[in-house]
Amino acid sequence: MPARATTRRRQLGATLRKLRSRKGMTLEEAGRLVQVSKATVSRYETQQGPVKWPVVDALCREYGASEAERLALVALAKDAKQQGWWNSFADSIPESMNLLLTLEDEAVREDHFACLYVPGLLQTRGYTEAVQNASEMRLSPEEIERLVDIRMKRQEILSRTKPPHLWAILDESVVRRVVGSREVMSEQLNHLLQANESPHITLQVLPFAKGAHSAAMGSFVILGSTEPSLDVVYVDIHVGSLFMERDEELERYRLAFDYLRAQALDMAATSALIERALREM
Repeated sequence: MPARATTRRRQLGATLRKLRSRKGMTLEEAGRLVQVSKATVSRYETQQGPVKWPVVDALCREYGASEAERLALVALAKDAKQQGWWNSFADSIPESMNLLLTLEDEAVREDHFACLYVPGLLQTRGYTEAVQNASEMRLSPEEIERLVDIRMKRQEILSRTKPPHLWAILDESVVRRVVGSREVMSEQLNHLLQANESPHITLQVLPFAKGAHSAAMGSFVILGSTEPSLDVVYVDIHVGSLFMERDEELERYRLAFDYLRAQALDMAATSALIERALREM
């Protein structure tokens, strides 16, 4: 069985294709400018085979990429063979999760809007287990434990020396819905109160009283890079996962998040609402 492309290699290919399209250049034109074949440019974009970072650097220059974009893609090219901590799980997790873990591992910020469950990075172990047990896909206890372990391992990015900034906006239903049991939910709400004290976490609740809002499309995550043009939107839908990176898609979700941020309670009022939910449980 051939080794599947690393997620860094996938992201590199997708971004090179995006830059070339933005420039309005054909594969043949791009290859001629950097003195490689049309087939080589196509291979770089379709995530097949090894890459040479000087070629990536040259393509970025011809595409008119910004300095930040060029440096980010050259770094991806140099690390294209690198596997993350989740590589030992790779054969048993979907490719979409493999991609999410890579993007999350390298993100400098994450903007979450959650309308159903607490975002994975802020879940307690008991809450995660309850969510997995509620799935319509019946899993064995061993499979559930493996998925919970992966989620708990993901949370270690928040303990790094330089963690990403996590901005989470939760619909009020998220803190009102009793997941697992009252004991599990109480532990989860207390964990959210602690998280809201972290300098690297901003937590807001969007109260029911605000009525209709700008995120009727459901929960989503904006995974932020050091270069905004390399940001990716992640949407987990019932039939799978979507990763969106076109400029118009990014703008749509950024605008939605800005509106949600303005409509949601501030951090102090958010903590007060969570404390009230705890007392009422």
